[in-house]
Amino acid sequence: MKLIIGNKAYSSWSMRGWLACKQSGLLFEEAVVPLYDAEWDKRREGDEFAPSSGKVPILWDGEAVVWDSLAIVEYLAEKTSRDLFWPADDAARAMARSMAAEMHSSFTALRRKHSMNVRQIFPPHEPDPDVLVDLQRIMELWAQARARFGGNGDFLFGAFGAADIMYAPVVTRIVTYSLPIARFANAYMDAVLHHPFVQDWIAQAQEEEWVIEQFEQPATTA
Repeated sequence: MKLIIGNKAYSSWSMRGWLACKQSGLLFEEAVVPLYDAEWDKRREGDEFAPSSGKVPILWDGEAVVWDSLAIVEYLAEKTSRDLFWPADDAARAMARSMAAEMHSSFTALRRKHSMNVRQIFPPHEPDPDVLVDLQRIMELWAQARARFGGNGDFLFGAFGAADIMYAPVVTRIVTYSLPIARFANAYMDAVLHHPFVQDWIAQAQEEEWVIEQFEQPATTA
């Protein structure tokens, strides 16, 4: 398999696809493509990017191609074992899928105004009201998952899985922008940040030479 991703410092959806590949335990080739550099537009026109219209991440597995992070999760779960990604319990799995899908489609204010940058920690700043709404909803989801299905594990549904993969970039954003969170969330975030796969991603991001100035500024406001 070959996974094409954007800069590890900045590309949240690439992080999700990469974590999914690591979670699968399968061997894969990794190709990092610098976002928005001088060759970006030309590179996106290449055959490898055609199925996704130039978006990353994109996973090639022989003739099979998957170009959406959540689709990559599902593809790898079918290729390996659903239990690596989703809880075995029906009720827990239903909630985990719903949370992953909500992350996929929602929280636009947080994503738009607090771009991912795992190499920075900005001073605290009062978030905009719409960002606070997103954070409150995320805290509610995390609290429900931990209370109902976390058990003795450190993650949302006990063991590290698809839901944690989908929310991992949110964890990094909260750290980067010193965003306000519920007290209980600190332990969960600490577990995510210290997971070996996440540690590897963050460490490799520090080694990247590319800098995108638009992502090197404190949060934008309405």
